Amino acid sequence: MSKPTVHGASAASAATAKSDIVVVPLFTNEDLSTSASEVNVAAGDVLQRAINIGDADAKLGKITTMVGSGNIARIMSVGCGDRASFNLEAQLSVTGAVSRALASSKAKNAIVVGDPIADDKDALAQFLEFLGRDMAMACYHYTATLGTPKPGPTFSKLTVAVDGISTAKAKQSLSVGATIGNGANLTRELVNLPGNVCTPSYLAKEGRALGRKYDKVSVSVLDEKKMASMGMGSLLSVGNGSDEPSKLIVMKYEGGPAKQAPYCLVGKGITFDTGGISLKPAKGMESMKFDMGGAGSVFGVMQTVAELGLKINVIGVVAAAENMPSGCATKPGDVVTSMSGKTIEILNTDAEGRLVLCDALTYVERFKPEEVVDIATLTGAIIVSLGHEASGLFANDDGLAESLTAAGLASGDEAWRLPINKRYDRQLNSKYADMQNIGTGTAGSITAACFLARFAEKYKWAHLDVAGTAFQSMQKGATGRPVPLLVEYLRQKAS
Repeated sequence: MSKPTVHGASAASAATAKSDIVVVPLFTNEDLSTSASEVNVAAGDVLQRAINIGDADAKLGKITTMVGSGNIARIMSVGCGDRASFNLEAQLSVTGAVSRALASSKAKNAIVVGDPIADDKDALAQFLEFLGRDMAMACYHYTATLGTPKPGPTFSKLTVAVDGISTAKAKQSLSVGATIGNGANLTRELVNLPGNVCTPSYLAKEGRALGRKYDKVSVSVLDEKKMASMGMGSLLSVGNGSDEPSKLIVMKYEGGPAKQAPYCLVGKGITFDTGGISLKPAKGMESMKFDMGGAGSVFGVMQTVAELGLKINVIGVVAAAENMPSGCATKPGDVVTSMSGKTIEILNTDAEGRLVLCDALTYVERFKPEEVVDIATLTGAIIVSLGHEASGLFANDDGLAESLTAAGLASGDEAWRLPINKRYDRQLNSKYADMQNIGTGTAGSITAACFLARFAEKYKWAHLDVAGTAFQSMQKGATGRPVPLLVEYLRQKAS
């Protein structure tokens, strides 16, 4: 996958440096900035003429590309709307529009005129971070299983010309954003891979690769024999019908003091979900390769945390299994014993994500974690509730919920909190076990969270249901969410 390099430069350089495209932001009822005017003159006044005749304007996210002259092959304008309304959401509209336009162009490099964006250094740095992130993600191109790969983006170098902050700070902000984008792209790559490639064993191999790449990351993998000896009957029950062995992958990043309690991320890694004996309909089942989106996000976050060198301890745990029907598969009505000792009546084998997560949540108790967040494409009900815009957030601690909500807002990767309480939890009561794995048919996302909460009583815990945000459709594929949210959460904790 393409990883563009990022650079900072002085504002004056935009008019003199050789480039395939120079990008100029436009604001409503504002003249061109000094540096943008110099670019316009150097390119033959094409931008001002386009503005005068109405071809280029400041409508939020509007892209207009013009042929330039001299060192400037093309000028691209991007509408930023009204200055007073240029909030985080508007910034993301601009950085997304610019990144997509550059990635889909034939350009190999571009200079963005940064001076008009903001006078405040922090606001400008935030914009550049978004730009670096979106540019990296726009250049992602899936080729892994294509016999004849189609051409992808040719873009390779992004420079921002700005005097509002130092060139070193501009490059740093762009670089941090690109690192987050590359982490999200790792998540996208893993989630997009087909189920016959991305198996639990493949994820274990990817985990070990991260351990070899980064000095501060150590990796261990628990096989089925080890998990059985530890009493993980719930997790193991999900893979009973598959020839692919289940795995518990543990990745430890030690960036903080040795005695500092770690932050734990637990990812659902169902590498393919047929529903098991409670078989899903055939239509759309191919999309169930995406059911390890939570696990994929843990890999993306661990890579990003290691690349950024955050001064914090983070443990990523991936509970990986394949849910298949066979003569050995778990059946509706079976009762299994979890690692916690609690028994579970399985009424629906398609509610399997919570079965692998509950043992992983019990497992992380041994680390005496500061906080635990699990991430899972857990329920279709969350899409009914929140669509594809926000991830579902559940928590047993208000402070943790507030931290994740704030991180979502700051990163543009939103999460929305829903309730968990005894009125919902009682739907899980069972006559034949300590609990059943589904509720009575209503509030499916909430009862799933209530199930997980029963295994997270010994620490601060939150659950992100990303069924609606980790991927949009087979056409668009994996989104890389909620990597930006989780990285921002950990950056805030590290600071």
